Amino acid sequence: MPDEVDVLIVGGGHAGAACAIALRQGKFEGSILVIGGEPELPYERPPLSKEYLAGDKPFERLLIRPESFWADREVAFRLGTVVVSVDAAGHAVTTDAGDTIRYRHLVWATGGAPRLLDCGGHDLAGVHTVRTRADADRMMAELPDVEHVVVIGGGYIGLEAAAVLAKFGKKVVLLEALDRVLARVAGEPLSRFFEAEHRAHGVDVRLGVAVASILGEDRVTGVRLVDGEVLKAEMAIVGIGIIPAVEPLLAAGAEGGNGVAVDGQCRTTLPDIFAIGDCALHANRFAEGARIRVESVQNASDQAAVVAKAILGQPAEYEAVPWFWSNQYDIKLQTVGLAIGFDQAVVRGDPLTRSFSVAYLKQGRVIALDCVNAVKDYVQGRKLVLEGTAVDAARLADPAVPLKELAA
Repeated sequence: MPDEVDVLIVGGGHAGAACAIALRQGKFEGSILVIGGEPELPYERPPLSKEYLAGDKPFERLLIRPESFWADREVAFRLGTVVVSVDAAGHAVTTDAGDTIRYRHLVWATGGAPRLLDCGGHDLAGVHTVRTRADADRMMAELPDVEHVVVIGGGYIGLEAAAVLAKFGKKVVLLEALDRVLARVAGEPLSRFFEAEHRAHGVDVRLGVAVASILGEDRVTGVRLVDGEVLKAEMAIVGIGIIPAVEPLLAAGAEGGNGVAVDGQCRTTLPDIFAIGDCALHANRFAEGARIRVESVQNASDQAAVVAKAILGQPAEYEAVPWFWSNQYDIKLQTVGLAIGFDQAVVRGDPLTRSFSVAYLKQGRVIALDCVNAVKDYVQGRKLVLEGTAVDAARLADPAVPLKELAA
């Protein structure tokens, strides 16, 4: 394995893989080394809490590219390896094995680590996060002996895991500390729809509740709430967000905090060091220029393409519209844009039909859309978000009016 490379990519997830692919597609002829903390080649993470956990998609189908692809394109890997320090002035990193690797360009694509509970019992066997293949495999191995599951966190990871476990016939309780699920990313109409769907599938959705401790000696046996109630559980799943993995960069002097700060070309404040994906704190025009982190495949891929062009000496600027998706039961949610700071949520269609959209407006302009089993709205509404189109709310709410007419 090389100890000096032209491009060193730290992080073997979607962002790191996409950057290596984009470099080779751009005819970059220098050496590329990807350092990944997991033992697997780059794979898709979103299916872990959906198709993979449900057993509908084998791991081989999660691989972003097969091993032969990387070999043919001379992209080298060091797997099961973590970078512990960065020498920005010396253009070198040190790994947890004590190896030093020098680089011309460094691309930081480490994503983040799941945020953990800090209460008693948080480290008991049977308490899981869903971030890696190993996480999902541990859960799957335990499920035959599990009847009661408590899911902590009403974001997408928690909801998706609850949906899979409910389909398995488990008795699932989902806990959300706020007064509705998805409160940080969506409006109330979408939150109430998903709460109702999960309850209809047998999930006990509890809102405005907090965990006091996880009970058990060697293994979880229950979850105690702050009001003293104890919920029976042979498994607990924690989905309360991630902490961006940027400590070595910040220690080396990079600007940041909740992520590492980057400019429009995804450059950090350190020389020849870029950051992309979940850990990149960037100014996003769809958030009115505020610095945010976007945790999505779209963001990882588009930022990777920008960095590849920058390394190749080509003009590029990150301006992509964010998009996301979630599968729960037979529901496909597609989101475009960011609902940050919306002042009006317009429901388009009837949620009772399980096919509708929620459009988010700010000062009369469309800034985001949540489309539930409504692919046509998602496709046609993208232009509204891209252009920040001013619309008539009454026409927007009428599902008989195609969104492409409003875009025109």
